[in-house]
Amino acid sequence: QVQLVESGGGLVQAGGSLRLSCAASGSIFSIHSMGWYRQAPGKQRELVATITKGGSTNYADSVKGRFTISRDHAKNTVYLQMNSLKPGDTDVYYCHGAIVAGISTALGLQDEWGPGTLVTVSS
Repeated sequence: QVQLVESGGGLVQAGGSLRLSCAASGSIFSIHSMGWYRQAPGKQRELVATITKGGSTNYADSVKGRFTISRDHAKNTVYLQMNSLKPGDTDVYYCHGAIVAGISTALGLQDEWGPGTLVTVSS
């Protein structure tokens, strides 16, 4: 089994910064892309940022220039540095991984999600 666990959420004032981390653990054969999504109550989950195995990144227009996604392959961890936070960034942030499970043999590509971490930006 594969697990994703997020950390780093919390309360911050507008204009402040937070850094989210997400570590993947378990029987991981390889990790393709990882990313961050966010969801407000009653709304659809939306993409924030993704990063491929090769390091290519993609950002939602609303966070370009303020958020930076990065990845530590050795630690199976993805980070989201969030600067110049706005009240509109308040959401539950979810980590996603496109992960091939397995130890010595690839068992197939799976979509894995973390339980989410709450980010609250006060005005």
